[in-house]
Amino acid sequence: MSKRLIRVLGTALLLSALAAVAVAQTPTTTVTTTTKTQAIQNSDGTYTIVEYPVGKETVVTLNPVGLSGATGTATILRRADGTTIRVNLARLPTEATAVNVYAVDPAGAVTLLGPVTVTNGAGTFMSSTPLTRFMLVASPDASLSAYNDSTPIYFRSAVPSGLTVIPLTNAVGEPVAAVAAATTAVVPTTTGEAAVVPTTDAVVVTSDYSTSMLGIPTFKRGDDTKLKINFSGAMEGARANVFIEPHKHGKMTEVRMRFHDLKEAPKGTAYILWAVSPDNQFTQLGQIVNVKGRNEAEIKSEVAYDDFGLLLTTEDLGLTKGTILRPAGQRVGVIQLVP
Repeated sequence: MSKRLIRVLGTALLLSALAAVAVAQTPTTTVTTTTKTQAIQNSDGTYTIVEYPVGKETVVTLNPVGLSGATGTATILRRADGTTIRVNLARLPTEATAVNVYAVDPAGAVTLLGPVTVTNGAGTFMSSTPLTRFMLVASPDASLSAYNDSTPIYFRSAVPSGLTVIPLTNAVGEPVAAVAAATTAVVPTTTGEAAVVPTTDAVVVTSDYSTSMLGIPTFKRGDDTKLKINFSGAMEGARANVFIEPHKHGKMTEVRMRFHDLKEAPKGTAYILWAVSPDNQFTQLGQIVNVKGRNEAEIKSEVAYDDFGLLLTTEDLGLTKGTILRPAGQRVGVIQLVP
């Protein structure tokens, strides 16, 4: 074999060895996919009900729903005698001319707080409510009876920093009881004969808190009308003046009730003033926790019902610390028009 051929073969073997070493040293790359999970405010993202702290002003962001570029905030201050709400909306599109603000409580019930007057894409609004735990929604619909994921919504309140979402619960203080009523049913058997089988049906029993309507549409707007009240039970002998003033603009009606010669509430109870709608819905207007030696007090609130009656009850103090959606205690007062 010639020397030239040997050199060629040697070079080829050397190149093969170097290639093998290069292949052996090529690193193996492992691709890892990381999925980032972000926490959401609520399991379904639609309920952001929180309990607002007493005596602290809380600024809440109102997130727009389907309104590109719109912004909103609500400033909420909870006091011992109720909660005030100030709403500011901006950059609203031209089609958003009717905006109605609602409070949604832990039972999912909605309460109309009032309409927002919109001018040049902006609007402000102020209201009060006896609720302490709620979320806010703004809707083009002025007569919402329920809130769910199909409700038309312009804005929904976010969860303020440091507060925790309260899950939906059943109504607190609901005066409804399920009573088992025994009945029978005729059921055919395999023998062709009929057998009488006992069954159980649920019969709903409610307390009667009905009251006559005051005829709010007949009241003069922007002026107050004085009413009188007949007390019974624990409040018999007390005196009170009630003033009703429908606002000149919007659906809200102001209710002021001033007590004189106030009787001490039975131990462990508080006096609650309710507005009752024609379809038997209830809005708590305020409460008085009576103390010995105190014989004067005042309740001042607003309600959005087109018409309503007024009812005074005594309620268990344990329930008044939460959100009472309906009266459950003793009826002690009926409000009547001054003749």
